[in-house]
Amino acid sequence: MRGLDAARLWYETAGVPMLEREFGDAVGRIAVGRAGHGSECFGYDDGISRDHDYCTGFQLWITVDDERAFGFRLERAYAKLRKEFPPDGAAASTESSALGDAEDGVSVIGDFYRRHIGFPGVPENWRQWLYTPDHAFAEAVNGAVFRDDLGVFSGIRETILNGMPEDVRRKKIAARAVFMAQSGQYNYMRCLRHGESGAAALALGEFVRNAASMVFLLNRRFAPYYKWVFRAMRDLPKLNDCAGFLAGLLTDGVSGEAKAERIETLCGMIASELRAQGLSDRDDVYLEPHAFAVQSGIRDREIRALHIMEG
Repeated sequence: MRGLDAARLWYETAGVPMLEREFGDAVGRIAVGRAGHGSECFGYDDGISRDHDYCTGFQLWITVDDERAFGFRLERAYAKLRKEFPPDGAAASTESSALGDAEDGVSVIGDFYRRHIGFPGVPENWRQWLYTPDHAFAEAVNGAVFRDDLGVFSGIRETILNGMPEDVRRKKIAARAVFMAQSGQYNYMRCLRHGESGAAALALGEFVRNAASMVFLLNRRFAPYYKWVFRAMRDLPKLNDCAGFLAGLLTDGVSGEAKAERIETLCGMIASELRAQGLSDRDDVYLEPHAFAVQSGIRDREIRALHIMEG
């Protein structure tokens, strides 16, 4: 059973009775679910995932006022539940890394978002939207909310998921387009012709990274941490076939010329989608002119004035 399903099952069979028994009317003030760090929060976990920073559990998100009123008691109740009624067949990993840990238990709503995106709720200005890494946003909105009667936690979550300003999205898309053009369409074959195979490999990696981010932006979704990016891309409604194209550029043992042809094919797919979304009116397959076309459509003068590669 996947970790997210196991967390929901444990919440429904053991968590709900405990909360209703011990917290009465306050139950409706507690948001419950699983989100944040870890492959299980994205639904991508398997047997290998359980070797570190993994445990079956759920999170209880509460307001600052409720933390003062009953937060400590809720923490003790959750710890007791884990000890006396542990999830069936679920074992926590014994290894942990310095940069990641399994998330479960009680946290203040603002602390959860601050931990993942650096501030306690919805970004307050375009700079926070533009410069916060997409993988951080992805962690803040992944997983599932099992219950949230107050709607505070879910309201922040939904606004982050669907509320990126269009000018910020355009700026990011413009930057990805120009990086794709520079690294893949221009520099990759030039590096090979110079005999710089290492530099060509770096150019190819830069192209793939920016192309993957572009695909997510065109789907109005946040690209997750790199190790899950191809897995997540296959589930997108638009351009999901780019996952195979991009992975193949890194793994298929074909010639540089063959990879260059694949790069052009993929850039043609991206250019078509840019036109379909009304982001660019250029007919080029080369993505640099599209980058400037996208940026020219930004309404906010301050964002439009940023360097084409910024974002």
